Amino acid sequence: MSNTPRFKVGDRVQLTDEKGKPYSFYLMADAQWHSHKGWIDHNAIIGLFEGSVVLSSNGTKYQVMRQLLNDFILSMPRGATIVYPKDSALIVGYADIFPGAKVLEAGAGSGALSISLLRAIGREGKLVSVEARSEFLDVARDNVAKYFGNSPENWETHLSQVQDIEVEGDFDRVIYDMLAPWDALTIAAKALKPGGVICCYVATTTQLSRTAEAIKESGQFSEPESFESLIRYWHHEGLAVRPQHSMNAHTGFLLISRKMAEPPIKRKRRPAKGAYSLLQGDEVNNED
Repeated sequence: MSNTPRFKVGDRVQLTDEKGKPYSFYLMADAQWHSHKGWIDHNAIIGLFEGSVVLSSNGTKYQVMRQLLNDFILSMPRGATIVYPKDSALIVGYADIFPGAKVLEAGAGSGALSISLLRAIGREGKLVSVEARSEFLDVARDNVAKYFGNSPENWETHLSQVQDIEVEGDFDRVIYDMLAPWDALTIAAKALKPGGVICCYVATTTQLSRTAEAIKESGQFSEPESFESLIRYWHHEGLAVRPQHSMNAHTGFLLISRKMAEPPIKRKRRPAKGAYSLLQGDEVNNED
């Protein structure tokens, strides 16, 4: 383990007790961490390898690790509601966020998704984050800087509505975490390269429906696909294996589509009665 990094001053560590409860803080020379289970000298942690076990002043054992991304996201200060790790992971995967990608994000919220996107695109990529509320953008900037140790040079932020910024058609991906993505499809179509991915993260079925129909009506994107993620943790103690009583259920819907170079092929389907109002002249494609 000679080349394995040890804990040093300034590292953010996470202590986990025998009941699985985590505590996190930054290491400082000659400081102490206190809880109702005693105190621990920071100096006793500095110099240890990750995965070590330390004792508090009253003998309580804690395992010491660096925080994982999801640990940091769930413990960081919030302005707006965060995009949860389970959804950020799907956005990175299903929107195909790759090293070197140029990504447009609106809005920045508390910076949770921005951190995941910056990790995925690497130093060769570029992230442009747009947030309309200054108090949210301040929190996002602070959280991103805390996670990376500074504000990444390849991260550009704008205090603005995304519809009001100037873009060129050289973005690989557009990610919308906003109230009304349907109002910003024109700027997404202008920003994206042909074949580029737009991913919209919305909370409600009405937002999902309106966004999907707006994408179809725009004539600039492929047929959208949508889904949500539901995570159920399990308890396992010997032969007692069962689902945990609490569940990380609905947080949002993901809707994904691709920028077209030509008008898309309209998917043929047999809609349910009342799915579209024929009285308003909406077009319906039936099966041949």
